[in-house]
Amino acid sequence: MPEYLAVVQVMLKKSILDPQGRAVETTLRRLGHTNLSNLRVGKRIELTLEGERSAVEAQLAEIATKVLSNPVMEEVEYQLTELADPNLGDGG
Repeated sequence: MPEYLAVVQVMLKKSILDPQGRAVETTLRRLGHTNLSNLRVGKRIELTLEGERSAVEAQLAEIATKVLSNPVMEEVEYQLTELADPNLGDGG
């Protein structure tokens, strides 16, 4: 069965105040980094899934929206990349 690397990114919706992002931005400005704005902090989750692509895509969508994020407050994006088969060597 093919294996896939799933990368899930979760961010607060733009309409939700991001106190952690504001704190980081304030600290960076105090350090002299004044050319930045709208800093937001989120989370990135990586996992490996095995199976047929269509089933894995459906599973990832469910995991991302029902477990890894709160759809009321957060936006979620995810990517799925097929991993190389470790059993296939380069012949050398």
